[in-house]
Amino acid sequence: MEDKEKLTSILKRIDGRGYKAYMDLKGIYDFHLYSLKIKHVQRDPFASPSLLQVNVYDNSFPAELYENRNRKIALEDYISRVFKKGIYNLITSRRGSGKSGILHIDCGNQEIIQRSSVNIREDKLELRFQLGLPARGRKIMGNEAQKILIRILPEIIFASCFYLNLPAEEVANHVQSYEDAEYLRGQLEEEGLVAFIADGSILPRQSGVSSKPLPGAITFKSPNSLRISLKTSRNEFISGMGIPEGVSLIVGGGYHGKSTLLKAVELGVYNHIPGDGRELVITREDAVKIRAEDGRRVEKVDVESFIRNPPGMGDTSKFSTDNASGSTSQAANIMEALEAGSRLLLFDEDTSASNFMIRDERMQRLVSPDKEPITPFIDRVDELYQEEGISSVLIMGGSGDYFQKADTVVMMDHYQPQNVTQEARKIAKEMPLNRRRESQGSFSFRMRYPQPDSINPLKGKRLKLDSKGVNQLLIGPEFVDLSQVEQLVESSQTRAIGYAIYQFSQNMKDFLKRKPDMREILNNLENKMNREGLDFLAPPGRSQPHNISRPRRYEISAAMNRLQTLKVDN
Repeated sequence: MEDKEKLTSILKRIDGRGYKAYMDLKGIYDFHLYSLKIKHVQRDPFASPSLLQVNVYDNSFPAELYENRNRKIALEDYISRVFKKGIYNLITSRRGSGKSGILHIDCGNQEIIQRSSVNIREDKLELRFQLGLPARGRKIMGNEAQKILIRILPEIIFASCFYLNLPAEEVANHVQSYEDAEYLRGQLEEEGLVAFIADGSILPRQSGVSSKPLPGAITFKSPNSLRISLKTSRNEFISGMGIPEGVSLIVGGGYHGKSTLLKAVELGVYNHIPGDGRELVITREDAVKIRAEDGRRVEKVDVESFIRNPPGMGDTSKFSTDNASGSTSQAANIMEALEAGSRLLLFDEDTSASNFMIRDERMQRLVSPDKEPITPFIDRVDELYQEEGISSVLIMGGSGDYFQKADTVVMMDHYQPQNVTQEARKIAKEMPLNRRRESQGSFSFRMRYPQPDSINPLKGKRLKLDSKGVNQLLIGPEFVDLSQVEQLVESSQTRAIGYAIYQFSQNMKDFLKRKPDMREILNNLENKMNREGLDFLAPPGRSQPHNISRPRRYEISAAMNRLQTLKVDN
């Protein structure tokens, strides 16, 4: 009996029986051009859908489409999107109770990110996805399961997993777009830039909850004085605005596009799909968005360069609190980003603590420096670049004091940028500040050494690692709030962060004998993901995960630092 007939026979036999009879489906079925593996069967129709895996035997994609890591990531992303499109086209409604009939593959939004759901190699193509096996109540709907597994699923597979059935030009464009973005990013440092926004980009989004481009939006046009041309991997030249290293301000009136530009730069650490409008908005990979975060926990962070000798708070070179204020949380966020390796900080005054960003002349006269423990960021921002090589990009709509610190000032006017650096310098010269610089000593910070034993991934005796949407991470009994970590874009990244923290706490014993600091830990995790892929992150019992995507080191660090149980050595 052929495997297709065998699968049909089982479904006929268990039709109408209790849901647990679906367990008879576990196994591998040969469909000639591909195999279908039913790895895990859900316990009832209301539980998480069953896990399936397809292995296409003959990888028909031209080798040049996945000949290097960047091309491989882009091609896998494309295949997952076509598979998802096939689901939407062929499965228009649920087929029974609970999650019956739901077919789902982990797939990106506007960003192209390495993920575990599709894996292509020379010998085969592998897809991992979920299916809600159909039931009415808790009785098996065998006929509906047949329709999905025997008729609909093969149609989706043939439409997405075989190169001859795909539009070759569209596939090549998807891969080339990703490779171009990476090639441009590789030129930023040698050009002395932290970001590049190509002419013709579409920065506005449909809404605050949609990442899709706004139809009819004004396209981006760089000012002549900041226009630069960068070369793509195809030796074509792309013109756009370069944001130089140093201290850059984004200014302008309300609703003129300041935050829209910064958001595009913030998410320019990722590459975007063709048609997104931000395919060629490219930011250095080490950019971290910094904000105030009232109420967060801080564990022995050296914030002394920003906060020194506060009443009743003790040694701020090892500052800890379970309920940080706006200023202390923002100081901690900066230091943790630098500890993780960032050399590019992004700020929006709307989400910053005002007393942390600036203390003007009048306030200095009223509150003398000996009574103010906070060194405002304005008194460190130029030092950070000149002494440490750390650049900053800041939205400033309400304070011109930063004009004296800025190397570049861009004004947004009706969503179009203008270089007003010279005008800002002229104003700063004509209206000199009499405020005193308040920094005490030179900027410095200490590295910390996280204790793996302080992280508990168990709830009772069960391993608990998962994401609850993009903004909540579940580790053991603890929910970690990541709602203020603004460069996370999907829940699959959040889930992978939990797995990464698990690997640090449980499975890096030989490495941990050297007592590594936070940066060494992140380096180790990144190197392993680069060498071994995302499957390396999977904890016991979750081999070959179907729903994780590559997190950045900075978001892994952010999650570790927000654990209530984390303990560190200095």
